[in-house]
Amino acid sequence: MAETLALLIVDPQRDFCDPQGALYVGGAERDMDRLAEFVRRQGAGIGAIHVTLDSHHPVDVAHPAYWRDADGHQPAPFTLISTAEVESGRWRTADPAWQARALAYVRALEARQRYQLCIWPPHCLIGSPGHAVFPVLFDALASWELERLRPIQYVLKGDNIHTEHYSAVQAEVPDPQDPATQSNRGLVDALRRADRVIVAGEAGSHCVANTVRDLTDAQAGDTVDPARIVLLEDAVSPVAGFEEFQEQFLRDLTARGMARAKTTEF
Repeated sequence: MAETLALLIVDPQRDFCDPQGALYVGGAERDMDRLAEFVRRQGAGIGAIHVTLDSHHPVDVAHPAYWRDADGHQPAPFTLISTAEVESGRWRTADPAWQARALAYVRALEARQRYQLCIWPPHCLIGSPGHAVFPVLFDALASWELERLRPIQYVLKGDNIHTEHYSAVQAEVPDPQDPATQSNRGLVDALRRADRVIVAGEAGSHCVANTVRDLTDAQAGDTVDPARIVLLEDAVSPVAGFEEFQEQFLRDLTARGMARAKTTEF
């Protein structure tokens, strides 16, 4: 029986991939060119395609509008906010009713030891041009659907304004009142059914890294074996200044069995 392949593309959106995008990831437009060609070349052998879409509101815990300093100023993009700074009042929420929740949030982030809260430029705003799939890849994906007569599964993440949602599997700190922030069992189960999961997208330092970590670190029996994952390393790039995050992810997952290949070598 032929091997079944699933392609998981993480956040291939204009705000990340267009040099004029709100949170441009250096080199991402070339990643998308290579990935689009890969889809066109390998399409007949790909059984399913899953595309995640970062989906935010202007007010978001990781956007400037959510926070104020003592003088009422918003934090600049790429400001890091620590637990100590929230505890001391250095940074407070724009709506005072959110303060206790935000403090619990940054404490939970610190306990998880993945990322400190980073304030990003507002990006991938729902309904905006920046939310859309990068055009060259969108064309390749649309052609795949028409040729294969199969719908692509689009997975939106990030709608909850009180938690970051890098991973497509679950939010950084899941909200017990919001199922959309909790484990996406449908996506995990779909990928588990494939013999091999091919991964690409943006950014390798954050959303790709956390998605793959969560796919392989979920509850026992509900994971994707890292040995069944192939990362297309020439279709993934890190956020500038966070290159080591991507390198650490690659070291960790390669050690656990994840394979790496270029789009032209797969």
